[in-house]
Amino acid sequence: MAIVSVIGAGSWGTALAHTIAANGHEARLWARKPEVAAHINSHHVNPRYLTDAPLSKNVRATASLEECLTGAHAALIVTPSQLLRTMAAQMQPFCPSQLPIAVCSKGIEEGTGALPLQVLTETLGALERLATISGPNHAEEVVKGVPSATVAASCVAGTARTFQDLLANPRFRVYDSRDPVGVEICAAYKNIIAIAVGLSYGLGFGDNTAATIITRGLAEMSRLVTVAGGDALTCMGLAGAGDAVVTCMSRHSRNRRFGQDYLACGRSLDDFTADTHMVVEGAQACKNVEVLERAFGLELPLCDGVRAITWDGVSPKDVVRELVDRPLKSEF
Repeated sequence: MAIVSVIGAGSWGTALAHTIAANGHEARLWARKPEVAAHINSHHVNPRYLTDAPLSKNVRATASLEECLTGAHAALIVTPSQLLRTMAAQMQPFCPSQLPIAVCSKGIEEGTGALPLQVLTETLGALERLATISGPNHAEEVVKGVPSATVAASCVAGTARTFQDLLANPRFRVYDSRDPVGVEICAAYKNIIAIAVGLSYGLGFGDNTAATIITRGLAEMSRLVTVAGGDALTCMGLAGAGDAVVTCMSRHSRNRRFGQDYLACGRSLDDFTADTHMVVEGAQACKNVEVLERAFGLELPLCDGVRAITWDGVSPKDVVRELVDRPLKSEF
Protein backbone atom coordinates (compact mmCIF):
# COMPACT_ATOMS: atom_id res chain seq x y z
CA MET A 1 0.00 0.00 0.00
CA ALA A 2 1.39 3.39 -1.02
CA ILE A 3 0.73 6.62 0.85
CA VAL A 4 -0.34 9.34 -1.59
CA SER A 5 -0.83 12.99 -0.66
CA VAL A 6 -3.56 14.86 -2.54
CA ILE A 7 -3.24 18.61 -2.04
CA GLY A 8 -6.63 20.24 -2.54
CA ALA A 9 -10.06 19.01 -1.46
CA GLY A 10 -12.11 20.49 -4.27
CA SER A 11 -14.11 18.33 -6.67
CA TRP A 12 -11.15 16.94 -8.64
CA GLY A 13 -8.91 16.46 -5.62
CA THR A 14 -11.69 14.60 -3.84
CA ALA A 15 -12.35 12.36 -6.85
CA LEU A 16 -8.65 11.57 -7.26
CA ALA A 17 -8.23 10.79 -3.56
CA HIS A 18 -11.20 8.42 -3.73
CA THR A 19 -9.82 6.73 -6.85
CA ILE A 20 -6.40 6.20 -5.24
CA ALA A 21 -7.98 4.90 -2.04
CA ALA A 22 -10.32 2.57 -3.91
CA ASN A 23 -7.21 1.13 -5.59
CA GLY A 24 -6.02 -0.02 -2.17
CA HIS A 25 -3.71 2.85 -1.24
CA GLU A 26 -3.89 5.38 1.60
CA ALA A 27 -4.99 8.75 0.25
CA ARG A 28 -4.18 11.72 2.48
CA LEU A 29 -6.38 14.62 1.37
CA TRP A 30 -5.32 18.14 2.36
CA ALA A 31 -8.19 20.57 2.93
CA ARG A 32 -7.62 24.25 3.61
CA LYS A 33 -10.36 24.39 6.26
CA PRO A 34 -10.04 22.12 9.34
CA GLU A 35 -13.81 21.70 9.56
CA VAL A 36 -13.90 20.25 6.04
CA ALA A 37 -11.17 17.75 6.94
CA ALA A 38 -12.98 16.80 10.15
CA HIS A 39 -16.25 16.24 8.28
CA ILE A 40 -14.57 14.02 5.67
CA ASN A 41 -12.96 11.90 8.40
CA SER A 42 -16.14 11.51 10.43
CA HIS A 43 -18.72 11.17 7.64
CA HIS A 44 -16.62 9.93 4.67
CA VAL A 45 -18.11 12.60 2.40
CA ASN A 46 -16.90 16.04 1.35
CA PRO A 47 -19.34 18.62 2.76
CA ARG A 48 -18.62 21.20 0.01
CA TYR A 49 -17.96 19.24 -3.19
CA LEU A 50 -19.37 15.98 -4.59
CA THR A 51 -21.59 15.89 -1.53
CA ASP A 52 -23.57 12.88 -2.75
CA ALA A 53 -20.49 10.69 -3.28
CA PRO A 54 -19.45 8.40 -0.39
CA LEU A 55 -15.66 8.28 -0.10
CA SER A 56 -13.47 5.26 0.54
CA LYS A 57 -12.48 4.78 4.16
CA ASN A 58 -8.86 4.82 2.92
CA VAL A 59 -9.25 8.59 2.41
CA ARG A 60 -7.92 10.47 5.43
CA ALA A 61 -8.22 14.24 5.42
CA THR A 62 -6.10 16.81 7.23
CA ALA A 63 -5.63 20.58 7.29
CA SER A 64 -1.90 20.19 7.99
CA LEU A 65 0.46 20.08 5.01
CA GLU A 66 3.16 18.54 7.19
CA GLU A 67 0.85 15.72 8.29
CA CYS A 68 -0.36 15.20 4.74
CA LEU A 69 3.10 14.95 3.19
CA THR A 70 5.22 13.26 5.87
CA GLY A 71 6.01 9.70 4.82
CA ALA A 72 4.22 9.99 1.47
CA HIS A 73 5.38 7.95 -1.52
CA ALA A 74 3.89 10.39 -4.06
CA ALA A 75 1.88 13.61 -4.14
CA LEU A 76 -0.71 15.24 -6.40
CA ILE A 77 -1.36 18.99 -6.40
CA VAL A 78 -4.98 19.80 -7.23
CA THR A 79 -5.30 23.47 -6.31
CA PRO A 80 -6.31 26.28 -8.74
CA SER A 81 -3.46 27.06 -11.12
CA GLN A 82 -3.12 30.68 -9.97
CA LEU A 83 -2.28 29.40 -6.48
CA LEU A 84 0.26 26.84 -7.64
CA ARG A 85 3.47 28.77 -6.91
CA THR A 86 2.28 29.75 -3.43
CA MET A 87 1.15 26.22 -2.64
CA ALA A 88 4.40 24.68 -3.86
CA ALA A 89 6.39 27.04 -1.64
CA GLN A 90 4.30 26.00 1.36
CA MET A 91 4.82 22.32 0.53
CA GLN A 92 8.56 22.60 -0.04
CA PRO A 93 9.73 22.08 3.59
CA PHE A 94 7.87 18.76 3.73
CA CYS A 95 8.75 17.40 0.26
CA PRO A 96 11.84 15.16 -0.01
CA SER A 97 13.90 15.94 -3.11
CA GLN A 98 12.96 12.67 -4.84
CA LEU A 99 9.23 12.63 -3.99
CA PRO A 100 7.24 12.08 -7.24
CA ILE A 101 4.81 14.99 -7.65
CA ALA A 102 2.05 15.36 -10.23
CA VAL A 103 0.26 18.62 -10.90
CA CYS A 104 -3.42 18.30 -11.82
CA SER A 105 -4.09 22.05 -12.13
CA LYS A 106 -4.85 23.39 -15.60
CA GLY A 107 -3.60 26.83 -16.50
CA ILE A 108 -0.80 29.27 -17.33
CA GLU A 109 0.78 31.52 -14.73
CA GLU A 110 -0.25 35.16 -14.85
CA GLY A 111 2.47 37.58 -15.88
CA THR A 112 5.12 34.98 -16.71
CA GLY A 113 3.32 32.61 -19.08
CA ALA A 114 4.91 29.72 -17.17
CA LEU A 115 3.31 26.29 -17.43
CA PRO A 116 2.59 24.35 -14.21
CA LEU A 117 5.69 22.13 -14.39
CA GLN A 118 7.85 25.19 -14.98
CA VAL A 119 6.43 26.69 -11.80
CA LEU A 120 7.08 23.49 -9.85
CA THR A 121 10.61 23.16 -11.21
CA GLU A 122 11.40 26.68 -10.03
CA THR A 123 9.90 26.12 -6.56
CA LEU A 124 10.49 22.42 -5.88
CA GLY A 125 13.26 21.52 -8.34
CA ALA A 126 14.04 18.13 -9.90
CA LEU A 127 12.01 18.18 -13.12
CA GLU A 128 12.63 14.44 -13.57
CA ARG A 129 10.35 13.62 -10.60
CA LEU A 130 7.49 15.85 -11.84
CA ALA A 131 4.47 14.89 -13.93
CA THR A 132 1.24 16.45 -15.15
CA ILE A 133 -2.14 14.69 -15.28
CA SER A 134 -4.92 15.78 -17.62
CA GLY A 135 -7.81 14.42 -19.65
CA PRO A 136 -11.58 14.44 -20.21
CA ASN A 137 -12.30 13.86 -16.53
CA HIS A 138 -15.31 15.45 -14.89
CA ALA A 139 -14.95 14.71 -11.18
CA GLU A 140 -18.67 14.06 -10.86
CA GLU A 141 -18.31 11.00 -13.10
CA VAL A 142 -14.87 9.74 -12.06
CA VAL A 143 -15.86 9.58 -8.37
CA LYS A 144 -18.82 7.36 -9.33
CA GLY A 145 -16.71 4.98 -11.39
CA VAL A 146 -18.07 6.05 -14.79
CA PRO A 147 -15.56 4.68 -17.34
CA SER A 148 -13.01 7.42 -18.05
CA ALA A 149 -9.40 7.89 -19.14
CA THR A 150 -6.60 10.37 -18.55
CA VAL A 151 -2.95 10.91 -19.43
CA ALA A 152 0.06 11.18 -17.10
CA ALA A 153 2.92 13.03 -18.78
CA SER A 154 6.52 13.47 -17.69
CA CYS A 155 9.88 13.91 -19.34
CA VAL A 156 10.90 10.71 -17.51
CA ALA A 157 9.00 7.51 -18.32
CA GLY A 158 9.29 6.10 -14.81
CA THR A 159 7.71 9.16 -13.23
CA ALA A 160 4.71 9.04 -15.54
CA ARG A 161 4.29 5.33 -14.84
CA THR A 162 4.40 5.91 -11.08
CA PHE A 163 1.14 7.85 -11.35
CA GLN A 164 -0.22 5.49 -13.97
CA ASP A 165 0.17 2.63 -11.47
CA LEU A 166 -1.37 4.57 -8.57
CA LEU A 167 -4.45 5.80 -10.44
CA ALA A 168 -5.28 3.20 -13.07
CA ASN A 169 -8.10 0.69 -12.70
CA PRO A 170 -10.59 -0.91 -15.12
CA ARG A 171 -12.88 2.15 -14.91
CA PHE A 172 -10.14 4.78 -15.00
CA ARG A 173 -7.57 4.11 -17.70
CA VAL A 174 -4.33 6.07 -17.41
CA TYR A 175 -2.06 6.47 -20.45
CA ASP A 176 1.52 7.71 -20.14
CA SER A 177 3.12 10.42 -22.28
CA ARG A 178 6.56 12.01 -22.77
CA ASP A 179 5.04 15.36 -23.79
CA PRO A 180 4.25 17.35 -20.61
CA VAL A 181 4.49 20.67 -22.48
CA GLY A 182 1.86 19.63 -25.00
CA VAL A 183 -0.40 18.16 -22.33
CA GLU A 184 -0.23 21.31 -20.20
CA ILE A 185 -0.95 23.70 -23.07
CA CYS A 186 -3.88 21.54 -24.18
CA ALA A 187 -5.19 21.47 -20.61
CA ALA A 188 -5.28 25.26 -20.45
CA TYR A 189 -6.41 25.96 -24.01
CA LYS A 190 -9.40 23.63 -24.11
CA ASN A 191 -11.07 25.75 -21.40
CA ILE A 192 -10.83 28.81 -23.64
CA ILE A 193 -12.48 26.87 -26.46
CA ALA A 194 -15.26 25.78 -24.10
CA ILE A 195 -16.07 29.37 -23.16
CA ALA A 196 -16.32 30.21 -26.87
CA VAL A 197 -18.65 27.26 -27.47
CA GLY A 198 -20.84 28.30 -24.54
CA LEU A 199 -20.96 31.83 -25.92
CA SER A 200 -22.05 30.56 -29.31
CA TYR A 201 -24.95 28.58 -27.86
CA GLY A 202 -25.91 31.48 -25.61
CA LEU A 203 -26.04 33.77 -28.65
CA GLY A 204 -28.44 31.36 -30.38
CA PHE A 205 -26.07 29.61 -32.76
CA GLY A 206 -26.22 25.87 -33.38
CA ASP A 207 -24.20 22.68 -33.40
CA ASN A 208 -22.49 23.53 -36.70
CA THR A 209 -21.09 26.65 -35.08
CA ALA A 210 -19.95 24.72 -32.00
CA ALA A 211 -18.16 22.13 -34.15
CA THR A 212 -16.46 24.91 -36.10
CA ILE A 213 -15.26 26.58 -32.91
CA ILE A 214 -13.96 23.29 -31.48
CA THR A 215 -11.98 22.39 -34.60
CA ARG A 216 -10.61 25.89 -35.19
CA GLY A 217 -9.78 26.04 -31.50
CA LEU A 218 -7.84 22.81 -31.82
CA ALA A 219 -5.94 24.35 -34.74
CA GLU A 220 -4.97 27.31 -32.53
CA MET A 221 -4.04 24.92 -29.73
CA SER A 222 -1.77 22.89 -32.02
CA ARG A 223 0.02 26.02 -33.25
CA LEU A 224 0.82 27.01 -29.68
CA VAL A 225 1.84 23.48 -28.67
CA THR A 226 4.22 23.18 -31.63
CA VAL A 227 6.04 26.49 -31.17
CA ALA A 228 6.38 25.81 -27.42
CA GLY A 229 8.22 22.55 -28.15
CA GLY A 230 5.37 20.09 -27.71
CA ASP A 231 4.04 17.40 -30.04
CA ALA A 232 1.10 18.45 -32.24
CA LEU A 233 -0.20 14.88 -32.04
CA THR A 234 -0.91 15.44 -28.33
CA CYS A 235 -3.69 17.79 -29.43
CA MET A 236 -5.51 14.79 -30.91
CA GLY A 237 -5.29 12.81 -27.67
CA LEU A 238 -7.01 12.76 -24.31
CA ALA A 239 -5.55 16.06 -23.09
CA GLY A 240 -6.41 17.82 -26.35
CA ALA A 241 -9.40 16.74 -28.42
CA GLY A 242 -10.74 14.47 -25.68
CA ASP A 243 -10.78 17.13 -22.98
CA ALA A 244 -11.97 19.79 -25.44
CA VAL A 245 -15.01 17.73 -26.45
CA VAL A 246 -16.12 16.98 -22.90
CA THR A 247 -15.49 20.53 -21.65
CA CYS A 248 -17.30 22.10 -24.59
CA MET A 249 -20.32 19.79 -24.60
CA SER A 250 -20.92 18.51 -21.06
CA ARG A 251 -23.53 19.80 -18.62
CA HIS A 252 -20.82 19.57 -15.93
CA SER A 253 -18.58 22.15 -17.66
CA ARG A 254 -18.23 25.40 -15.74
CA ASN A 255 -16.33 26.98 -18.67
CA ARG A 256 -19.13 26.34 -21.13
CA ARG A 257 -21.70 27.46 -18.53
CA PHE A 258 -19.79 30.68 -17.97
CA GLY A 259 -19.84 31.44 -21.69
CA GLN A 260 -23.45 30.42 -22.25
CA ASP A 261 -25.23 31.66 -19.14
CA TYR A 262 -23.06 34.63 -18.21
CA LEU A 263 -20.98 36.21 -21.00
CA ALA A 264 -23.65 35.73 -23.64
CA CYS A 265 -26.19 37.31 -21.29
CA GLY A 266 -24.07 40.33 -20.42
CA ARG A 267 -23.03 38.97 -17.02
CA SER A 268 -19.48 39.00 -15.69
CA LEU A 269 -16.84 36.70 -14.25
CA ASP A 270 -17.52 38.24 -10.83
CA ASP A 271 -21.19 37.27 -11.18
CA PHE A 272 -20.24 33.67 -11.92
CA THR A 273 -17.83 33.48 -9.00
CA ALA A 274 -20.39 34.95 -6.61
CA ASP A 275 -23.07 32.50 -7.76
CA THR A 276 -21.01 29.29 -7.87
CA HIS A 277 -17.88 29.82 -5.69
CA MET A 278 -15.98 28.06 -8.51
CA VAL A 279 -13.00 29.02 -10.65
CA VAL A 280 -13.43 29.44 -14.41
CA GLU A 281 -10.03 28.22 -15.56
CA GLY A 282 -10.57 29.37 -19.15
CA ALA A 283 -11.18 32.97 -18.09
CA GLN A 284 -7.74 33.20 -16.53
CA ALA A 285 -6.14 31.13 -19.29
CA CYS A 286 -7.32 33.40 -22.12
CA LYS A 287 -5.73 36.32 -20.27
CA ASN A 288 -2.46 34.59 -19.39
CA VAL A 289 -1.86 32.95 -22.78
CA GLU A 290 -1.34 36.42 -24.24
CA VAL A 291 2.22 36.34 -22.88
CA LEU A 292 2.98 33.23 -24.95
CA GLU A 293 1.06 34.54 -27.94
CA ARG A 294 3.25 37.63 -28.08
CA ALA A 295 6.47 35.80 -27.29
CA PHE A 296 5.98 33.38 -30.17
CA GLY A 297 4.34 35.86 -32.56
CA LEU A 298 1.22 33.73 -32.95
CA GLU A 299 -2.24 34.55 -34.25
CA LEU A 300 -4.94 33.07 -31.96
CA PRO A 301 -8.20 34.82 -32.95
CA LEU A 302 -10.61 32.67 -30.89
CA CYS A 303 -8.53 33.18 -27.77
CA ASP A 304 -8.28 36.90 -28.49
CA GLY A 305 -12.04 37.12 -28.86
CA VAL A 306 -12.78 35.34 -25.59
CA ARG A 307 -10.26 37.56 -23.81
CA ALA A 308 -11.79 40.73 -25.27
CA ILE A 309 -15.28 39.77 -24.10
CA THR A 310 -14.25 38.45 -20.68
CA TRP A 311 -11.76 41.10 -19.63
CA ASP A 312 -12.24 44.14 -21.88
CA GLY A 313 -16.03 44.31 -22.00
CA VAL A 314 -16.19 44.03 -25.79
CA SER A 315 -19.62 43.05 -27.11
CA PRO A 316 -19.88 39.37 -28.14
CA LYS A 317 -21.63 40.45 -31.34
CA ASP A 318 -18.67 42.67 -32.26
CA VAL A 319 -16.27 39.77 -31.73
CA VAL A 320 -18.44 37.46 -33.85
CA ARG A 321 -18.51 40.04 -36.62
CA GLU A 322 -14.74 40.39 -36.55
CA LEU A 323 -14.21 36.61 -36.65
CA VAL A 324 -16.53 35.92 -39.58
CA ASP A 325 -15.06 38.82 -41.56
CA ARG A 326 -11.50 37.50 -41.29
CA PRO A 327 -9.81 36.70 -44.63
CA LEU A 328 -10.11 33.08 -45.69
CA LYS A 329 -6.93 30.97 -45.45
CA SER A 330 -5.80 27.37 -45.81
CA GLU A 331 -7.15 25.17 -43.03
CA PHE A 332 -3.69 24.17 -41.76
